Amino acid sequence: MTRHGRNSTAGAVYTYHEKQRDSKTSGWGSLKTRFSKDAIKEFDCCSLTLQPCKDPVVTTEGHLYEREAILEYILHQKQTFAKKIKAYKKQLKKDKEEAEESNEKSERLKVSQFIGLETSIATKRENPFKSTDDSGSTKKKKDNDSLQSIKNTSETEKMKLPSFWIPTLTPQAKETRLEKPDSTVYCPMSGKVLKMKDLISVKFTLAPHTDSKSLITKHERYICPVTKDVLSNKVPCAVLRPSGHVVTIECIEKFVKKDWVCPITGNKLHPSDIIEIKRGGTGFAGVSGSELEGKLYGASLMCG
Repeated sequence: MTRHGRNSTAGAVYTYHEKQRDSKTSGWGSLKTRFSKDAIKEFDCCSLTLQPCKDPVVTTEGHLYEREAILEYILHQKQTFAKKIKAYKKQLKKDKEEAEESNEKSERLKVSQFIGLETSIATKRENPFKSTDDSGSTKKKKDNDSLQSIKNTSETEKMKLPSFWIPTLTPQAKETRLEKPDSTVYCPMSGKVLKMKDLISVKFTLAPHTDSKSLITKHERYICPVTKDVLSNKVPCAVLRPSGHVVTIECIEKFVKKDWVCPITGNKLHPSDIIEIKRGGTGFAGVSGSELEGKLYGASLMCG
């Protein structure tokens, strides 16, 4: 039996291990990896800053934001729209000026063509000793010659092609046309219309702690005010719109949906008042329905 080294190249099969190893070193093919727990956003973190919220607000779709961050985002979008609409109005003004200039140029061209046609027709007194037919034919011939010369000149100008080495014939690039900007502000996560009046303040119930650690370094930061369960990415939770309190979905199923009364304030609730918070999932399973696998597309290696 023949002896083989550790990196044997005598095999007739290109194994999966060899394919993955060569893809990492050469850059060919696509690479897949699963997100770890550290790469997934926590349920109480802002979707923009990815940091725990100090003054959280939630949209009607359930995306959590820091109030300062989302207001700054809305202000930035409005400033961007103001710049775009200013550039769009400037383009409209320029188009109007170019149209007026084109009309004036066409009018001047018509006048110059008319004057050139009139001056090209030679007018002189007819010889009374020549016959009428000869004089008429001579005049008609001169008129035809002048018209033919004008026609040939215009056709010659049309036959000029753009040239890259003659400055007068170099083709000019047209400016990119601007579309009318949209003044609507959209949510950076869901892509739906976002208004300041639709932002709902969120109230988290702090978990009881005996140590003196900061809130950011703690793993168990908030609890449900009704069931006292610790809130995390593993536990589905929702915001009650009228009060802003965060409770678990289990609490809503067991207590709220029986009589549609808020278990904290005692106010009447509607099904639209329950907003489920979007979570990032965990590192083991996509319990929140999020995509937990990343893929990097690389160049394909064609084997012939």
